[in-house]
Amino acid sequence: MYDLIRSICAVFQNLADWVWGFPTDVEWYANLPIIGELPLAIILLVGTGVYFTCSLRFVQIRYFRYGLRVLMDSHAEKQGISPLASFLLSTAMRVGPGNILGVTGAVSTGGPGALFWMWLSAFFGMATAFVESTLSQIYKDKRGDEYVGGLPCYGRKLLGGTAMVGVALGILYIIYALLCIPAQGFNTLSAMVAVTQDMTDTRIAADSLPVWGFFLLLMGITAFSVFGGLRRIARITDILVPVMAVVYVSAVLVMVAMNLDLLPWFFYVVVTEAFRPEPVFGGALGIALSQGIKRGLMSNEAGQGTLSMPAAVSHAKHPCDQGIIQAIGVFLDTMVICTLTGFVLIMGQAWLKDGSAAWFEMGRLEKFLASCEQMLGSGAGFGLAALVISVCFGIFAFTCLLGFLSFSEICARQVSDNKVFIAAVRLVNLSVLAFGMITNIAGFDLSALWNLSDFANIVMVCCNLPLLYIGYSRVQKAFEHFESREGKFDSEVLGERVPVWDEV
Repeated sequence: MYDLIRSICAVFQNLADWVWGFPTDVEWYANLPIIGELPLAIILLVGTGVYFTCSLRFVQIRYFRYGLRVLMDSHAEKQGISPLASFLLSTAMRVGPGNILGVTGAVSTGGPGALFWMWLSAFFGMATAFVESTLSQIYKDKRGDEYVGGLPCYGRKLLGGTAMVGVALGILYIIYALLCIPAQGFNTLSAMVAVTQDMTDTRIAADSLPVWGFFLLLMGITAFSVFGGLRRIARITDILVPVMAVVYVSAVLVMVAMNLDLLPWFFYVVVTEAFRPEPVFGGALGIALSQGIKRGLMSNEAGQGTLSMPAAVSHAKHPCDQGIIQAIGVFLDTMVICTLTGFVLIMGQAWLKDGSAAWFEMGRLEKFLASCEQMLGSGAGFGLAALVISVCFGIFAFTCLLGFLSFSEICARQVSDNKVFIAAVRLVNLSVLAFGMITNIAGFDLSALWNLSDFANIVMVCCNLPLLYIGYSRVQKAFEHFESREGKFDSEVLGERVPVWDEV
């Protein structure tokens, strides 16, 4: 079965590589300076962010402090969940293993300058996140004491209200989640084994009894979370997300404090290498630019529509409130968490040390840990850092897993509220999770499925971006009303029926 899945994934990976790379494989385009190394998908994503940023007059800057106040003033709601709970739920999925592995891959391929382009893509991505999240709030629906919405909901309403459109987009996201869930289970189990090995100083075999125990424990906790519904998952992420953020931020800041003299050099090399990459990283500006932008966009997911689901389930006072909050989520993901990873990779200077060739041959997590060792030395301090990083990596993977599971259920409710159908979706998700972990225990790798998720990502982008442009006029009306502060937002403001907002 594994071989069959791998062969199927290879077909889709070739298609994903073509879509992500088009038209860089066309000779006349590839010969263009710099721009010839940028795929059309990246140009469209960044261009969309630039357009929304200018059109909304830099909303991500002007209302940043306002969004923080909304978060701090959040409280539990009888209908839906609070804006803060929605923010933490989306952060659970947005801040995942990619914040370590993805940034490491971008820097090791494009050099330190890739981080600069990551920042740039995130800045404009904040405006894209504002638009898609505001749109998801405008068109959310009510189901009992919960809200549902996001890409399937606003897609259906923007394209004439045809039920099949919403069903198709909902199923598309469920498939997307199914492609990504195995890798998160794989990573979570790997982290649990690594932490145990670090604490006991013993090597644990992949198929040993303790690993099967971890498997059963993780399956039990996940099943308990999923079958408790969205509110239970939100309560869990309310606890885990702040914990993982504080632990990871604290660990990296301690390492930075111990190497404070390198901080000015860090900013110097990031900016200069963004325009003049070192030969060891390929020496081409386009490589650094492409790697940084792609990683930034895939990490914060602005424009994919995947994070429109948690934006919709919030009980916000105004659609734009949640849009601003989701923009802050992009800032947290890339400007804070990804930058912290960049601090370690770049200030560690592992590629400049003796044996730098070996560094380029390491796996991504190994490269990150090697950079930690350069910053701390090989003593007890490094051992503690490796343990903390392993714990953070495991929490990142688990909260990301909960995000996929919860958003999959939100989309399932767009298809049908039938309890049997919802239970079936939950069981299928858990089965796919079990497959990912058993693959780990069996000693296989999941590179084929990770590659398949690249295809899923670009499909989501292709479905979502046109809808953002179609619905942008509604977002502009909502934003004008938000800035005017005149009365409540309802159908009269939008010029079309939005029943949920008429009842608020």
